[in-house]
Amino acid sequence: MSAAHEAFHALHQGPCFVMPNPWDGASAVLLAREGFAALASTSLGIAFAAGVPDARAAISRDAAIANAALIARLTGLPVNGDLEDGFGPAPGDVVATVEAAIAAGLAGLGIEDITTDPARPIHDFDHAVARVAAAAKAARGRIVLTARCDNFLHGRPDLDDTIRRLVAFAEVGADVLYAPGLPDMDSIRAVVRAVAPRPVNVVFGPRSGPVPLEELAAAGVRRVSLGGALYRHAMGALVGAARELRAGRFDFMQGAVTTPEVTALLPTAKG
Repeated sequence: MSAAHEAFHALHQGPCFVMPNPWDGASAVLLAREGFAALASTSLGIAFAAGVPDARAAISRDAAIANAALIARLTGLPVNGDLEDGFGPAPGDVVATVEAAIAAGLAGLGIEDITTDPARPIHDFDHAVARVAAAAKAARGRIVLTARCDNFLHGRPDLDDTIRRLVAFAEVGADVLYAPGLPDMDSIRAVVRAVAPRPVNVVFGPRSGPVPLEELAAAGVRRVSLGGALYRHAMGALVGAARELRAGRFDFMQGAVTTPEVTALLPTAKG
């Protein structure tokens, strides 16, 4: 068990914690400075930064893992890799992704049950479970495996099937369970109850809108991630600045992070 894996595993045994998703070196070191105990990469941030709409279509396994490894190297924190569907449909593809993530020093990774076929966006149940089982066997004691069901993101708002999948993922060895896009707090509570005592990750909160961390913790959620939200927030600030510029104003620079501030956090500045 690596130190990063051990630290990340221990976090899931304690109180509910927030795991933000930086997308590059500067965002990583700034979030680390603010005191978060763990970070995660974001496939949305990687894709948009590369100018493509979907990381699965244009970002390789090596590139996605390198991005997460950069975050880990710069911050010294446990990092969870957002590694999509494991970069291939077969259990062997997912195992290769797990092994590559471990070799890169990641503390955790997520595997989704999505396909690359818009007509059939979610893997059939048995195949989805087989993929997670293979990943869990490779990951056991070496890296924290989050198994994710994406039904609610792909036009399949079936809570019963989502819970069935998450329970099966837990039974074959997934360490953390995750179903983004759940509609309300009742559905989140239902997922937590179904997979207990395995920890559950939630992105922000239910689709009905963000809720305070205290409410998520009271519902039994153990980890809260942000996906691409911080990247989109940064892009919102960019759009706001652009509109100020178009109006001939430069007030947007007030409160901006300074160049020396970021430089001081980077390894080259520390000699």
